[in-house]
Amino acid sequence: MKIRTGTSQDVAAVLGMFDSAVAWLVAHGRAGQWGSEPFSANPQRHAQVRGWAEGEGMRIAEVEGEPAGCVVVGAANPYVDPAPEPELYVQALVIDRRFSGHGVGGSLLDLSLREARERQVKLLRVDCYAGDDGRLIAYYERWGFTREKPFSVGAWPGMILRREVA
Repeated sequence: MKIRTGTSQDVAAVLGMFDSAVAWLVAHGRAGQWGSEPFSANPQRHAQVRGWAEGEGMRIAEVEGEPAGCVVVGAANPYVDPAPEPELYVQALVIDRRFSGHGVGGSLLDLSLREARERQVKLLRVDCYAGDDGRLIAYYERWGFTREKPFSVGAWPGMILRREVA
């Protein structure tokens, strides 16, 4: 697996990753996380991914030369209060469902930890969907994150998680 900095050339691939994740979630009765509309059909999502690509925090994992996952790191998302200490924030993490089970998500989270160390910050945070069965929260807990606090954006339930960077 190779991980590289994302560019504007990756926008379509990242939208495709989200589309595959949305389709999988919908097929499993879990549309509460990201809805049922493909990201590629939503102009706001296009703008969001373009913004990530134009920034400095988008990373693309490739498996055999094919984009397989994306992580975006930077400041806290606008709907989350920043931490009282310097932090690196996982703004987004998505894996193309075709690459499920290849360790892509874990590799991108490990990269985020390394980047936090390189920036000499001692805190890595992420937020995620906290509805349904809580499997997404449990995923981050398996990677060493602990629950910080719940929040909501309208009716969408979320959880902020944190991991101290050694």
